Amino acid sequence: MLGRDADETSGAPSAAGHQGTTPEDGNTRHVPVMLRRCLDLLAPALAEPGAVVVDCTLGLGGHSEALLATFPAARLVALDRDKEALRLSGERLARYGDRATLVHAVYDELPEVLERLGIPRVQGILFDLGVSSMQLDEADRGFAYAQDAPLDMRMDQTAGISAAEVLNTYAPGDLVRVLRAYGEEKQARRIVSAIVDERAKEPFTTSARLVEVIRDALPQAAKRTGGNPAKRTFQALRIEVNGELAVLERAIPAAVASLAVGGRLAVLSYHSLEDRLVKQVLAAGAGSTAPPGLPVVPERYQPRLKLLTRGAELPTEEEVAENRRAAPARLRGAQRIREEHQE
Repeated sequence: MLGRDADETSGAPSAAGHQGTTPEDGNTRHVPVMLRRCLDLLAPALAEPGAVVVDCTLGLGGHSEALLATFPAARLVALDRDKEALRLSGERLARYGDRATLVHAVYDELPEVLERLGIPRVQGILFDLGVSSMQLDEADRGFAYAQDAPLDMRMDQTAGISAAEVLNTYAPGDLVRVLRAYGEEKQARRIVSAIVDERAKEPFTTSARLVEVIRDALPQAAKRTGGNPAKRTFQALRIEVNGELAVLERAIPAAVASLAVGGRLAVLSYHSLEDRLVKQVLAAGAGSTAPPGLPVVPERYQPRLKLLTRGAELPTEEEVAENRRAAPARLRGAQRIREEHQE
């Protein structure tokens, strides 16, 4: 599985985060993952005046700030489901004035956001999936297994159910499904059995107790491999709480449909489940839909996308050395090359 190597120093879960941190002048500076490569992928579509670029995962605004600075003729629309991220990024991007429009929305709501803003098509779209550094580094959010915190894990703390509610209320079979599907956890049944026993004594409320239960439930051999034994369970809970894969399944096709001809899409993912979904949508768009055996392929069956990356591109060794949270990143890009055929 891609992206299993979490940042053990921070306790970041697998798929850890779209912006790492490094000290700068005594403060914390957020370092966007694969920034230069993302800018290079999007650049040919963003040079013209009036170009619109969407940052679907604003976070702390690192990629957005670079987009605004690098492409002075472009307008930015940025989405995030986390109101605190929007507040902090709003301060960071304030100097760009009305060139930046920040919206409280989940990224599968992109078509509705663009419709409300009166923007029919856009020239660039960036996704930086996973958990932001702000969410990882704020202990009370409950994303990181190395810090004791309330088991929340909601990216939008104003909506949805928490990780504690999932642990305390899901049927055992549903919990096994979540851990297997979203954490690829081979010991799912053993872990869930321990969780069910423990929640009968007292409901789960904190991350430290969950980590302890997982450690005690696993055989010794499973504890010796793959870093912190809790990381796959934490990843699975986070994906379930935030509906991440279901959202992504809707979001990538919606993003492709929102691109103007010539527009470009760049997607950073942090584990194999995300990357597989992105790969499938982009590969389908880049392939012919013609029935086999046609001597000439009609226009309506021609590919809509051109792939801009050979497979998934990886961060450089230098970047990973500077920012360990970049280690699991996988980048894919595509360009819209024709309109949908209208029957």
